[in-house]
Amino acid sequence: MSNADTLRQLHQDHLSNYNNHEQQAIELMGLLNKLYNQQDVQVTLFGETLNTTSVGQILALHQKVALREQGAKSIDIADTLAMVKALADNPSLQSAQVDVGQLIANDTDLQTALQAINSNDRTVNDATDVVLYGFGRIGRILTRLLLSQASSAKGLQLKAIVVRPAAAGDLAKRASLLERDSIHGSFAGGVVVDDENNGLIINGRFVQIIYANDPSDIDYTVYGIDNAVVIDNTGIWKDEAGLGKHLQSTGVKKVLLTAPAGGEIKNVVYGVNNDTVGDDTIVSAASCTTNAITPTLKVLNDEYGIENGHVETIHSFTNDQNLIDNYHKADRRGRSAVLNMVITSTGAAKAVGKALPALSGKLTGNAIRVPTPNVSLAILNLNLKTAPNSADALNDFMRKVANSSTWQSQIAYTDSTEAVSTDFVGDTHVGIVDAQATILTDNHAIVYIWYDNEVGYSTQVLRLATQMAGISYTQIPA
Repeated sequence: MSNADTLRQLHQDHLSNYNNHEQQAIELMGLLNKLYNQQDVQVTLFGETLNTTSVGQILALHQKVALREQGAKSIDIADTLAMVKALADNPSLQSAQVDVGQLIANDTDLQTALQAINSNDRTVNDATDVVLYGFGRIGRILTRLLLSQASSAKGLQLKAIVVRPAAAGDLAKRASLLERDSIHGSFAGGVVVDDENNGLIINGRFVQIIYANDPSDIDYTVYGIDNAVVIDNTGIWKDEAGLGKHLQSTGVKKVLLTAPAGGEIKNVVYGVNNDTVGDDTIVSAASCTTNAITPTLKVLNDEYGIENGHVETIHSFTNDQNLIDNYHKADRRGRSAVLNMVITSTGAAKAVGKALPALSGKLTGNAIRVPTPNVSLAILNLNLKTAPNSADALNDFMRKVANSSTWQSQIAYTDSTEAVSTDFVGDTHVGIVDAQATILTDNHAIVYIWYDNEVGYSTQVLRLATQMAGISYTQIPA
């Protein structure tokens, strides 16, 4: 056989193999939708959601996500399909989050895993109405995350978006901002303006648009909304007096703020101190930076102990800055955001102490706003009580943490020599450790953490909103 014939045959073999994988992905999507719609079962691959509408995403995820040990091959989609088929053959399984990657990687028998679940732990989740108060960057990202999923009659249900009174044509502009995004691209779905009912139909689901100047003026029950969780992403109110206005309206049971709060309101980083929420009716999801660094700080402190340190954030510019030089009440932020690096303050280091009391008073922090629209970088300069033998040992520890079932949905790890900020646009992990940048000198460690300050943070907000709504899922494996 000639070299040309060999290459032609190789091409055909690869194409045939890929076509086979495509058919398996299509079958997998149908099963995933069935599990989600009928049984409230969410399936992940090492903490990453399997997209129920994209063959390409499913195949790419299988190529990217290995068995989480160096030198291991990627999980074959046939293995995932077989596992999901077995799940679909268990109609009694309800309200569960199943990580098929962990099951396959650890050679866990599915039936054994199912039998290990205490029948008393099985829950059935009802629907919870959600209201987004504000429709800025975070509000629109939350909308995308909530309505890009397959439809379900359970869990968080986005019912309304509240904005300030506006001129005619406002609905069309709101729809356009949701459909088109300069950072995250086009919305994966359809958005239709319903002028008659003053709302938007997003992926077949009606979302009421409510115009109001004050939260306490709204009667949500008029719109068929009751016992709702309000996610306030305006940043206007940050204390109990202001946020309490939401609870004065009719139809609201709890309020979640997407910014650091003052007073006695708890600042919560999901996965670190969300066990403190209890029956609180007003909770803060802290800041994007606090969420990005606290999980990594926790695992480093648990493993090595942190004496003290400094956090420097290289942060993308935000809407509170000026495009060109103009008056601003804050120092330096009046200078052009797109032309300057702007040194500013950050409360993230101090806020870590609220979520992680063991580090209270041990960290300082500053931020530098830079001319990029999204994805930021936190640099942790830490003095450790006990240190690993080398930077490689520290990286190996962080790789294992990122691959653990406990932290895989929040902490990620990259050792690419080519990674830059735009590679992490849309990454749902709250923080991604860059192993190539790790430095260790004696007991002094420098760790770099990338984070999509919009999407990564918004996934944390929704995890916390889910908990506040009383929605829980049986974890498989436990």
